[in-house]
Amino acid sequence: MVNATYDSSGDLVSPYGVYNLGDIAWTLASTALVFIMIPGVGFFYSGLLRRKNALSMIYLSMMTVAMVSFQWFFWGYSLAFSPTAGKFIGNLDNFALMNVMDQPSAGSPRVPAIVFCVFQLMFAAITPMIALGAVAERSRLGPLLVFVFVWSTLVYDPIACWTWNPKGWSYILGGLDFAGGTPVHISSGTAALAISLYLGKRRGYGTERLAYKPHNTTYVILGTIFLWFGWFGFNGGSALSANYRATEACIVTNLAASVGGLTWMLWDWRLERKWSAVGFCSGAIAGLVAITPGSGYVGAPASVLFGFMAGTVCNFATQLKFIFKYDDTLDIFASHAIGGIVGNVLTGLFAQSSVAGADGITSIPGGWLDHNYRQLGIQLADSVSGLSYSFVMTTIILWVMHYIPFLRIRCDEETEIIGVDDAEMGEFAYDYVGIEAELLPRQEYNNGATGGNREAHHTVSTSQESEHEKAANAMSAVPTLNE
Repeated sequence: MVNATYDSSGDLVSPYGVYNLGDIAWTLASTALVFIMIPGVGFFYSGLLRRKNALSMIYLSMMTVAMVSFQWFFWGYSLAFSPTAGKFIGNLDNFALMNVMDQPSAGSPRVPAIVFCVFQLMFAAITPMIALGAVAERSRLGPLLVFVFVWSTLVYDPIACWTWNPKGWSYILGGLDFAGGTPVHISSGTAALAISLYLGKRRGYGTERLAYKPHNTTYVILGTIFLWFGWFGFNGGSALSANYRATEACIVTNLAASVGGLTWMLWDWRLERKWSAVGFCSGAIAGLVAITPGSGYVGAPASVLFGFMAGTVCNFATQLKFIFKYDDTLDIFASHAIGGIVGNVLTGLFAQSSVAGADGITSIPGGWLDHNYRQLGIQLADSVSGLSYSFVMTTIILWVMHYIPFLRIRCDEETEIIGVDDAEMGEFAYDYVGIEAELLPRQEYNNGATGGNREAHHTVSTSQESEHEKAANAMSAVPTLNE
């Protein structure tokens, strides 16, 4: 039973301390803002893919929320933020949210543990969803339920613990990561690389079959709007207080996103002389990723450089998949892992004690701008640790699941052809989904994926039809629409 009263100023008084209602309100509002980012990722990814795989990404965004919500309640929060945690990972003192109510939070003395818990849940939920973009167009959906639970437990929770828990090694060392450069972006981006390498290349890799444009640029823009909107809570809410520091975090977040979007778009313009909406959105997200670790530590002038460097470095980093021959469908490693590293490094250079101290509580030695030259080394150590740990652990998880037949993530070739939406869900994002481009040249397929009987019949030349298709097309023929 919570024993809470109010003092003369209206603050919430509990046996553990005094909590400010305004700070609680801002943190809860930020929780809702970060929540809307998760379907934002789904829409962003969906728009970039072919329409026959569009629905699966939106579905995965909500599936991830549900699975991580249970995992966070079960033991995720305890493993990340238990007060008696070790330097690497927590324990089960707060299993099933035991003793998580009006106790002091790990993040701020001004909000109780239960408020901090639900706020951090949204960070835990969006991180695996970012990584799941790597499974696009070539995965089974069922095993991903298990993957999300296991990955959150073995990868996200330890990194969150050593970064944000006062008992964690990076926190003790003095690492500066305001809102998740390493726990969210480097970990998810590197996991996406591991997933891409494990799954292998999609059917048609290296041919014009995969040289398609995003099927729905409107979804891409809509997803970016959700993400940009929610990032005010992602970064501004990480102050856990309605104060000057939260306001500064919102200012630099918006500025870095703006500069990042313009920078990426201009780099793309030099090649095709087209003003690309997708390029602008990609750059805006890169800018948001980069400013995440530094948003509570750097001023507005520095955030311009964050946006420019993210828009530039991440743009050119998209070429890595061609150099090293891996199929990162949505450039997640380039945007999130590389963007997170850019943000961590720049935070080590431009962090200022005056910005961090705007909340009246935080005291840091700053970065190079404040003549604290060791900070860059700490930031690099944290980045390399998060990257290497996420890559190795994700690879181990994938290969353990691979040798459990019903948990293999890779789908068969026919699922790729007819689309994950039809093969795995029997549902579509649209009424009509054309697949003719995938049937050229036609070959007979083994009995594998079967659709949900909602796919329209398509016209295919007689020489390319299987017996099944001949019978189906004899009954009905519908004009083909492009993917």
